[in-house]
Amino acid sequence: MPMVTIQVTREGSGPGRSAVTADEKAQLIAGVSQLLLDVLNKPLDSTFVVIEEVELENWGWGGLPVPEYRRRLAAGET
Repeated sequence: MPMVTIQVTREGSGPGRSAVTADEKAQLIAGVSQLLLDVLNKPLDSTFVVIEEVELENWGWGGLPVPEYRRRLAAGET
């Protein structure tokens, strides 16, 4: 029984979006499940996929919260 957790930042997938859409989540679930079937021969009905949306401020990169890392990157500071 495969269990897969996908973590994404809660900022959406495009301008003006504040979260991943239900359709995008459904596509992730279907795609990951199909990949496990194709590669490991794991049946779709025994695969569990959990999508966790993490607030952007709770995500770090390069020793910094992501918003600060991105600000520095845009300013050419990293």
